Amino acid sequence: GQVLQHVVADHQVERPGALERGRRAVLPAVALAQVAADDPGLGALLRRMMGHKHGVVVTFAPKILVGHAGSGLHVHTKLMNNGTNALINGGGLSETARKAIAGYLRLAPSLTALGNTVPLSFLRLVPHQESPTNICWGDRNRSVLVRVPLGWLNVGNMAKDANPQETDEPTAFSDSQTVEFRCPDGSANIHLLMAGLAVAARHGLEMENALELAKKLYVDVNIFADENNQIQQALPQLPSSCWDSAECLIKDRQIYEKDNVFPPTVIDGLAKILKSYNDNDLSQRFYGKNDEIQKLVDRYLHFA
Repeated sequence: GQVLQHVVADHQVERPGALERGRRAVLPAVALAQVAADDPGLGALLRRMMGHKHGVVVTFAPKILVGHAGSGLHVHTKLMNNGTNALINGGGLSETARKAIAGYLRLAPSLTALGNTVPLSFLRLVPHQESPTNICWGDRNRSVLVRVPLGWLNVGNMAKDANPQETDEPTAFSDSQTVEFRCPDGSANIHLLMAGLAVAARHGLEMENALELAKKLYVDVNIFADENNQIQQALPQLPSSCWDSAECLIKDRQIYEKDNVFPPTVIDGLAKILKSYNDNDLSQRFYGKNDEIQKLVDRYLHFA
């Protein structure tokens, strides 16, 4: 019904050797923010019920195996203006799009408080495991935090080129253009995350230096490649723990509380929960201790 009609693809992704722990990617259709927030929760409930019925454990935890890529909750966003995609203009990204991207980048550290809410989240956000670690953006670049996926910009009438009998009316492929925020995972408080992304986009549109920030943090290389190490080191980093994430949220609270989008009690409550994990030295405590890391993974397997 409601959930299934919004799913456009469901496919297997990279699967480690342990057969009992594999990953799947579910790609929902673009929807209004509230609907987009409702559907993942309903979908997760349905999948868990189906898993229980068939004796399979279903989890949306950000990490399930040490040394392998984790599972993310990438959010594809559009800005619509009177039914038109405001991300594109003249066959390319619009100024509005670049400003919104700047907002995502500016608030990225504090957005982790909404989208990465358990210590396990920060074991996923490590180099070379298909996850972002630095605050930057790029086109079709899977090493960045904010990615502009292929949107068929400047594409002509391909159907007519291949089939001369086709109508002269080209399909508006570019209207499908989105901007992807790649940091969150299955532990996200999805409704608060969607609200936070809306706040971030608005903040980007209001920032005086938005275009300069977007230009500064744009990269067109794989930042994890050895030859690009200097580029990566020059970029700001995401928080490395729930504790750090809470600190970033408190620092940015006035932006979230503007116009009463986020009540102060919500900000205080989120920060308190995140700090209760006492994980600010997580990477030092668990470095090289794969058995201890796996215990942590198992502990938070059903927190997402």
